[in-house]
Amino acid sequence: MHFPGAGAVHMRSSAKGLLKYLPGFDFIIKSGRAVLFPIYKGTFERGGGPKPIYWPNTSSTYRDNVIFWSRDLSRSIDYLETRSDINVSKLAYQGYSWGAAMGALLPAIETRFKALVLIAPGFYLQEGLPEADQVNFAPRVKTPVLMLNGRFDFIWPPGISQEPMFRLLGTPAENKRRVVYDTGHDIPRTEMIKESLNWLDRYLGPVK
Repeated sequence: MHFPGAGAVHMRSSAKGLLKYLPGFDFIIKSGRAVLFPIYKGTFERGGGPKPIYWPNTSSTYRDNVIFWSRDLSRSIDYLETRSDINVSKLAYQGYSWGAAMGALLPAIETRFKALVLIAPGFYLQEGLPEADQVNFAPRVKTPVLMLNGRFDFIWPPGISQEPMFRLLGTPAENKRRVVYDTGHDIPRTEMIKESLNWLDRYLGPVK
């Protein structure tokens, strides 16, 4: 299950968006796994009108958006459960940037995932309502989690954003892994591929 970066909020075509985001997960498909790319509320064709609030603030609008995204995620899994060609007992969540940040919140509510792969995540530094704040949900995330971070990330600074998120995630220490690269808000593609596929093989089993 993929959750894209915030650029999806500014695009109105999922066909064009898929071309942009495909390099972030095409290697998963090539490895023999299926990837679902939901169109979350406010992104692509489900955008339009006033620009949706995806950066935290203390408004009820942002809180409601988080609820919408949570529902979209869970309903997408409900759909997968209707398909005979999908093994719903081996689901993973992959998020990039915005989607990776939501990986500290959404999997606390949606517990059907067996592995999380968070690429360039961190805690938001903006204040939000308690019912939509990552800090209050991260300790309830128990799923094995891989975090890939850039040491010079200007959006999620390590000491005040990345490290607190990794520390507060409720996943047992033996099932948490964080790898840091000498990059900014991006991860070397070869490393992303290697670490992601190894993590999926470890917690979902190798592709047969």
